[in-house]
Amino acid sequence: MEIISVDSAMVYRLMDIGTAKPGADILATAPHYLIDIRDPWQPYSAGEFCRDAGDRIADIHRRGRIPLLTGGTLLYFRALQGGLAPLPPASPAIREALEARAAKEGWAALHEELQRADPEAAARIHPVDRQRIQRALEVLAITGVPISQLQRAAAPGPQFDFVKIALLPGDRQKLYRRIELRFEKMIATGFIDEVRFLMGLPEMSSQLASMRAVGYRQIWQYLAGETGLDEAGRQAMKATRHLAKRQLTWLRSDTPGLRFDCQQPKLASGVGDALQELGCISDWRS
Repeated sequence: MEIISVDSAMVYRLMDIGTAKPGADILATAPHYLIDIRDPWQPYSAGEFCRDAGDRIADIHRRGRIPLLTGGTLLYFRALQGGLAPLPPASPAIREALEARAAKEGWAALHEELQRADPEAAARIHPVDRQRIQRALEVLAITGVPISQLQRAAAPGPQFDFVKIALLPGDRQKLYRRIELRFEKMIATGFIDEVRFLMGLPEMSSQLASMRAVGYRQIWQYLAGETGLDEAGRQAMKATRHLAKRQLTWLRSDTPGLRFDCQQPKLASGVGDALQELGCISDWRS
C-alpha cells in the first residue's frame, strides 16, 4: 500500500517540525506522495491537489496497488470526491483590504458581515476561521455571487471508489492534552528556529498561505515581537483545538464509512482486519 498525503502544509519544503512530517525511516518503509512539492512562498490549491492526487492514484492503480490517502485537510478530500466549484483566483488587493478591516474590526465582525450576505456559507465557517471568512468575502466582492451558490455548481471530481476510514477520539480531553504535548514537543525540537529561518528568506511573508498554518502563524507573531512566547503557545493550541473540532464535525457529518476510536490500543489491528475483510489488502499480519 502506498500513501498519498492529504495535508495542505506538508506540501511545503522547509516546514518539517510544525507539520510533523514523517521521518526518513518511515518514508523508506512506506512511500509518501505530495510531500515537499512546493517552496513555502509558492501557492498550492485544492484544484492542483486534485490533479496531482488523481495522477498518483491512477499510477498506483496501474501498478496493481491500492493508494491510502491520509491527512486532515478535509477541503482536499471533499474536492477529490465531489469536484470543485468554479471560483475566481485570489485578488491580492481585496485580500489586503479585508486584512486591514479585520485588524480594525476583528474577524468576528467580518463573519457577521458574511452571515448577512451568505448565511449558508457563514453557518459552515467558524467565526475564528479567518482564511475561509476572507475567501468567502473575497469571492463575493469579485463575482457578486455568494460562494455557497458557486459551490453548489461544482464540477465532477475524479471518478474513484473510496473506502472512508475516520479515526475519532473517544475522549476529547485526552485529545486536547495530546495537542498540548505535541506543541511542547515541537518547541523542544526546534520549531522556533524553523520559523526564524523561514522568516529570514527574502520571498517569505506572514501573509502567505503556508504561514497561515496553525503554529507557524503564532510563532511568526512571537518572533516579530507582536506577542510573548507563552501567549503564542496558548493561541497555537487554541487554534489547533478549533481545527480539531471542525475536523471532527466534518468527519461525523460526512457519508458514513469505517469509524474507529483512535485512542484504543488495538487500533492498527482493527483497521487492518476491516480493510482485509473489504478486500482492500491481503493478509496484513503476514
